[in-house]
Amino acid sequence: MANPPGSFSTGLVPGAVREFRFRRFVLRVVDGIDKGREHVSSSAAEVSVGSAESNALVLTDPTVSRHHFVLQVGPAGIMLRDLDSTNGTTVGGFRVGTAYLKPGALVGLGMTTLRFDELGDEIREPLVETDHFGRAMGISYAMRRLFSVLPRVAASDATVLLEGDTGTGKGVIAEAIHAESGRSGRPFVVVDCGSIPPQLIESELFGHVRGAFTGAHGDREGAFEAASGGTVFLDEIGELPLEMQPKLLRVLEERTVKRVGSGDPIRIDVRIIAATNRNLRQAVNRGTFRADLYFRLNILRFEIPPLRERRDDIPLLVAQFYEQFVGAGAMPPRELVEHLASLDWPGNVRELRNAVERAVLMQDPALWTEITSGDDDPAHPMSDAGYTFDESQSFREAKERITAHWERWFVSELLRRHRGNASKAARAARMDRTHLRELAIRYRITSQK
Repeated sequence: MANPPGSFSTGLVPGAVREFRFRRFVLRVVDGIDKGREHVSSSAAEVSVGSAESNALVLTDPTVSRHHFVLQVGPAGIMLRDLDSTNGTTVGGFRVGTAYLKPGALVGLGMTTLRFDELGDEIREPLVETDHFGRAMGISYAMRRLFSVLPRVAASDATVLLEGDTGTGKGVIAEAIHAESGRSGRPFVVVDCGSIPPQLIESELFGHVRGAFTGAHGDREGAFEAASGGTVFLDEIGELPLEMQPKLLRVLEERTVKRVGSGDPIRIDVRIIAATNRNLRQAVNRGTFRADLYFRLNILRFEIPPLRERRDDIPLLVAQFYEQFVGAGAMPPRELVEHLASLDWPGNVRELRNAVERAVLMQDPALWTEITSGDDDPAHPMSDAGYTFDESQSFREAKERITAHWERWFVSELLRRHRGNASKAARAARMDRTHLRELAIRYRITSQK
């Protein structure tokens, strides 16, 4: 593939169907106590730099953070991303959070200077031609690169760490890894570390014996025992309280658990898949996540790309969701696909799915812009619903407030229409009955007959 002079040769071959290729590159220390040390790329996997032994390029400079920055290979070139390091990263003398590197670029971190250069040969990595892995779908290079390795990952028993923004499909991929593994006939147990009260999470994970605490009226097995022979999916592992992390680390190292209130070890046979919307290396740098636990989880690590980096997948996903809501063989209107493909999706695949569902329910093209727009027009439907823009709230706080309001209305209306019959209501909404009951309890909604 020809490239303009001075450009970095990375990209897809014409047609974007068979392989991803880029020039091999070298990152070399040109100034500092590690002068002469270097790392030469061997694949499209990211190159991490820092003082921790798990990095591709390990530096002994005391002013370098454990996980300082990473280089990531993509169609647009080689992107440097600082990992919230203590002393920051500079390119050409300017401090950066992210930056695309050109050959000859000088990168500064602490008292060390690195030089980035490309080499003469290319690395070529095949892209699978399939557009799915389990329920995860995509035709973009990012997803097909991921799909090319996931079958091998599923076939192993190695611990997997999935990182990515909220709504990117980490849970779907974790479920697919389990379904394609030799453990598929055994339980797939999900533990949401972000939704369980800190005082209950130890019991949720490890179980308890009768009398271990107030309310423990009998023995109870935890998630690791319940998943015997199968997989434990630790969702939002980044939210795990710091005081619980050593106990989880012991389980990963010893493969035994002790129920709360008991000193007897119970041997477990489970695979661990963990997921988080946080960057755990940044959390390690901040001291909010233990480095040794991260090391145990980081056996096979994958970043699930946000929808903004895989826009080629939007028409495929819209078609998939439309068929789910309308019926087998249904095709979404071209105008709807074009409209949704033109928008940004901060909520990623989950937000896109919700938008398609609303479009199907409304059935009016004139409402599609209203469904997905987020302007601050005083006449916007959010204002009509009584919501005002509050700059003191974070995005997450505002979103949770509005989501809670909608969930309360939806569950209340759903139960009213089905005269309080939770089973019928859950079937009509295509949701789990237990989840419906949990929402009804959370919002104190009594059965409406």
